Amino acid sequence: MKFKVDENLPIECAELLTAAGHDAVTIVAQGLRGENDPKVADVCVKEGRILVTLDLDFSDIRTYPPKEFPGFVVLRVGRQDKRHVLQVLERIIPLIAREPLERRLWVVEETRLRIRGSEQ
Repeated sequence: MKFKVDENLPIECAELLTAAGHDAVTIVAQGLRGENDPKVADVCVKEGRILVTLDLDFSDIRTYPPKEFPGFVVLRVGRQDKRHVLQVLERIIPLIAREPLERRLWVVEETRLRIRGSEQ
C-alpha cells in the first residue's frame, strides 16, 4: 500500500511502514511542509496515497468524505511524544493486511480502532 506521512509525525513512521513492505513517503521529503490541508489531500489523491496524520481535521467526513480519497489514518492519541506515537502505529500495522483501508477513514486511539467506510 502507498502511504504519505504527515509532517506532524516522526519520520520513523514512514520507516515503520516501509519495513512492513509498504511504500511510504513523508510530507517533508516531498517539499510539502507547511501546505494547507486541502493541498495535502489533493496530492494524496493524485499519488494514490493514504494519509497518516495526527491532524483531526482529516477525520471530518463532511470535508473529507472517505469515498473521495485514497484513505486516512488519523492517530487520535493522548500523548504525542515520538515513542508513544510509534508504538500506536506499530500496533496497527498488522491490521493493514486484514482490514480494508482504501477509501476509508481509520481513527486510531490507544485501545481501539474506528473505521468509517467508503459509503460515507
